[in-house]
Amino acid sequence: MPDDLSYNDQHLRGVLRGVKTIAMVGASPDWNRPSYFAMKYLQGKGYRVIPINPKAAGLEILGEQAYANLSDVPEPVDMVDIFRKSDAASGIVDDALQMEPRPGVIWMQLGVRNDAAAEKAEAHGLTVVMNRCPKIEYARLFGEIGWLGVNSRVISSKRRT
Repeated sequence: MPDDLSYNDQHLRGVLRGVKTIAMVGASPDWNRPSYFAMKYLQGKGYRVIPINPKAAGLEILGEQAYANLSDVPEPVDMVDIFRKSDAASGIVDDALQMEPRPGVIWMQLGVRNDAAAEKAEAHGLTVVMNRCPKIEYARLFGEIGWLGVNSRVISSKRRT
């Protein structure tokens, strides 16, 4: 794993193309939280995002049942997206390694880096991405990024007709 956490664009594109179902640990039911925005965006791009949040377990977030833990998810997931503090990543990786089948990817959100957890996941054959947001990377890599990562079509250099 690179010390500077620079990831090859082709590698990130491949990760995002290879994933269909994401377990988002730390997904929030609050519309104004970053995890909510990320979940909604990823759903809009065709991903199935399963929210993991003990406080919201049993409720729905953006139409998906929320679970308390990864071990409660009744179906396979391709990626675990960690929307928690860096020190929580180790336990989440341990939980992911207990899943059957195992997810192929551990993705730690912006500001989340845990080298020991990443090394453990990689030692078990998982792909790891740290300190990146899949929403932002998707927009950047697939040509959808606009000002501040949101292509709202509100800001334009073209005159209205």
